[in-house]
Amino acid sequence: MKDAHPNREESREEFLTARQLAEVLQVSESTVRRLAREGRIPCVRLTTRLLRFNLKAVYRSLDGSDTNTRSKRRQAEEAAHDDGQLSFL
Repeated sequence: MKDAHPNREESREEFLTARQLAEVLQVSESTVRRLAREGRIPCVRLTTRLLRFNLKAVYRSLDGSDTNTRSKRRQAEEAAHDDGQLSFL
């Protein structure tokens, strides 16, 4: 029987654990989890503790090309500007 999805392996995206992503980014696993919790990098939450990360999406988010992340940062900067406090985003 022929596979209904012959290019499944090619079209399938790879997701990394927090530990694997930490190794790629050369940061600690707790830093990866903190960035995800703060919404600075995208993740897929499988359970309350299990997270998975798409490497391409994380790179887009970190280099500022992800519009959702950019708008969150812009909102935080505007809020910091309004109340006179510095923001280190």
